[in-house]
This record gives sequence, C-alpha cells and structure tokens, in this order.
Amino acid sequence: MDDWTQTLGTAPLLGIAAAAIALILVLVIRFKLHAFLTLIVVALLTAFATGIPTGMIVDTAVEAFGGTLGSVALLIGLGAMLGKLVEHSGGARVLADRLVEIFGEKRAPFGLGIASLIMGFPIFFDAGLVVMLPIIFAVARRVSGNNVLLYGIPAAGAFSVMHVFVPPHPGPVAATELYGADLGTVLLIGLLLAFPLWYFSAYLWGKRVGTKYVLPVPGFFGEVDPDQPADPPKVGTIVALLLLPLVLIFMNTGLDFLRAAGTVSEDTSWFQLLSALGESPVALLISVLVALFVLGTRRGEHGTALEKVVDSSLGPVASVILITGAGGMFGGILRASGIGDALASSLDGIGLPVIFAAYLIAVVLRLAQGSATVALVTAAGLMAPAVAAGGFGSVEVAAIVLATAAGSVFAGHVNDSGFWLVGRLMGMDVKTTLKTWTVQQALESVLGFLIVLLVFWIA
Repeated sequence: MDDWTQTLGTAPLLGIAAAAIALILVLVIRFKLHAFLTLIVVALLTAFATGIPTGMIVDTAVEAFGGTLGSVALLIGLGAMLGKLVEHSGGARVLADRLVEIFGEKRAPFGLGIASLIMGFPIFFDAGLVVMLPIIFAVARRVSGNNVLLYGIPAAGAFSVMHVFVPPHPGPVAATELYGADLGTVLLIGLLLAFPLWYFSAYLWGKRVGTKYVLPVPGFFGEVDPDQPADPPKVGTIVALLLLPLVLIFMNTGLDFLRAAGTVSEDTSWFQLLSALGESPVALLISVLVALFVLGTRRGEHGTALEKVVDSSLGPVASVILITGAGGMFGGILRASGIGDALASSLDGIGLPVIFAAYLIAVVLRLAQGSATVALVTAAGLMAPAVAAGGFGSVEVAAIVLATAAGSVFAGHVNDSGFWLVGRLMGMDVKTTLKTWTVQQALESVLGFLIVLLVFWIA
C-alpha cells in the first residue's frame, strides 16, 4: 500500500475537493455541527472518495492530525500559560496602558501591528500570535471593551507577512535554496515589502472589519479578575518576559540563517545545543518557567494557588487545539490523495512567464491542500528547473522566490489549520473567519505579488 498511486484525473479530484469544502461549510454554518466532528467526518469521506486504500486512511489521518498537534498543541498550551501569568499579575493591563499612552487610543491597532512585525522577524506565526494575544486582548478591553478584530487582525496579519515573506522563516529559506537565490537579496526585498504590505493588507483591512464585525474579547486566558493586583509588575518586566522567547527563537532562526548561508556547520555540539534551546516549544517552556518565578513565586504566590492559575489557562484553549488538529487532518488527507500534485502538474505545462507560473502554482497548491509551507516548497521544487534555465539575475530570482511565497498564502480557508487557529482564538465563527481572515490572506497574497512583480520588472 505504500506504493499506491492516484489514478483519478485532475477534474474528478478537483470536484471531490470542492465538494468536500462545500460540505464542511454547510455542516458547520447551516447545521451547526461542531467543527471538530465536521472536519474528521469530511476528511474520512474525502479519503474514500479519492480512492485512498482503506488500510491507509486511518494511519494517514492520524499522522496528519498528530503532525499538526505536535507543534500547535505545545505552542498554544505553553503560550496560554504565559499569557495567563501575564494577565493574572496585572502585567497585560500595565503594558496595554503604556501602549495606549504611547500611540493613543485611535492608533493602538497600529502600535500592536508594529510590535507584531518586530516580534514576527524571528518568531513563527502561531507562536508569535499566541504570545501577543494577552496584550492584544488587554488593549482591546482597555480602549473599547470589545471589538477584538480591530486589534487582532493587524497583529495576526503582521505575523503572517513576516512568516511568509521574510527569511529566516522556513518557507522562504527553503524556496531560496531550491531556486538557488541569494539569501541576503531575498531578505532585503522581503524586509522592504513587509511594512507596506502589512499596512494595506492587514492594518487598513483590520480597521475595516473591526468596524463591520464588532466581536467581544474572548476569555481564552480565563476570566479577567476585575480586582487585579494593586502592585502590578513594571512594564519593563513584562516586556523582558515577552522578549525572552523572542531572543531564544531569534538565536535559533539566526543560526539556521547562518547555516543556509554556509557560515557555520550544524554538526558542532554548540550549534545543536543552542538550536534546541531556540526551538519554539523549548523557548516558550523556558519563558513559562521564568514567568512562574518572576510573576508568581517572587510576588508571593506559591504551590496550589499558582498551579491553579496556570491550570485555568488550558481549559479554554482545548477546543482550539483539537479543531486546529482536525484542520491539519483534512489538509493531510487532501495531500495524500494527490489533489495538489495533479493540479500543479497541469498548470506546469501551460507556458506562462516563470514568475506568473510560480505564483499560480503556489496559489493552486494552497487552495487545494491548505499548508502555506507545503505550497511554497512544492511550487518551488516544480519551478526550479525553469528558473535555472531562464538566465535570471540575482534580484529577479529573489523576486521569483517571493512571488512563490505570495502565492502560498492566498485565501487560507477550511483546509488550513491556521484558519481554525486564528478564527477560534479570536472567537469568530466560520462565516466571519471566511469574511475576515480568508480575505486578508487573499489581499496579502495579491498585493505581495504585485509589489514583487514590480521589483522583477525593474530589475
């Protein structure tokens, strides 16, 4: 069964994928079936419909579910603990007050977005978003008492822009290596496009949807105690705690950057030790342990009382974790069925200019199977021979890398685990998530491609 190959053509595979996505939307929106159950049922039906051997279906589904949870559950769980400790100590409130003091109430979403862009340089999308959530929620409560999207979408969009377009994140680094591009050039162009792309696709869009969809701030870090401590920690203490995982992760991603550039060897023991400490789950674990002492023990909370504070953070995020894992399962079934490969192979022979073909193949792969990283790396692998034969200059190849990255983020929807992560963390139902986050991802993709296309033409 390991050597099973898909015999269905592109058209029937595309029809099955479209029907599966439509079924998810109908079951969740019309019949109100829980998203966790819906995604599992539709994933299994899709596996049967696409002809995956019955002996492979459960193993494939469980592997995809576990592969998603392997990173997401740790990041959300540890991030929720850190967020709860910051919230419980009064630290989120004092940092929110300082941000509002610096930027003003009307510019608070802008300030959160800028902070997220900076944090998003070394830290991955999901880890960064979870770490920033208590601050996002505190600012939203401080300024308006609700309206989470006005503050959440600009921040989430900032993490997305940095994760997709800027090395040393894994997608653009892998595409850079596949295309043989210069990593420094890709990094420079990615940094130059990050701010304008975020401003138009996330900040302005966040202001628009925040006006149209006024949603209350979710209680993912437990109920906020109205009688918060009279002596909350200093702003500098909270900033240092939030920067700790950032510094550790930056160390790791910086080492990866140096490895990809050929500056250091990954075989040395110090490289391996520092890389392990800088992995996102380990960095967040260290930060939680430090926060337990700084915001708990040192401030007079001990034993059972402190354990209850941390434990109270896990219940509210359990549903988010399971739904995100089920979304990964559905995407894994789609990948195993060969839907993305069939579509990409069909597009590869159309004869478009290389930069357009790279973008469109990444778009199709993203829509078909959900994962932005898989879409980016697969599209780059398909297009690498054409790029190598094209005689392009350094800037042009870097632009093709980022055009592929732009395609890989297009319109994340129900087969993308990130769709469920953002929607559930911000308390949105599926319809609202489609109208807000999916559209934001489409805007980010199209505007990013247009900017990169301009760079390609100028070069």
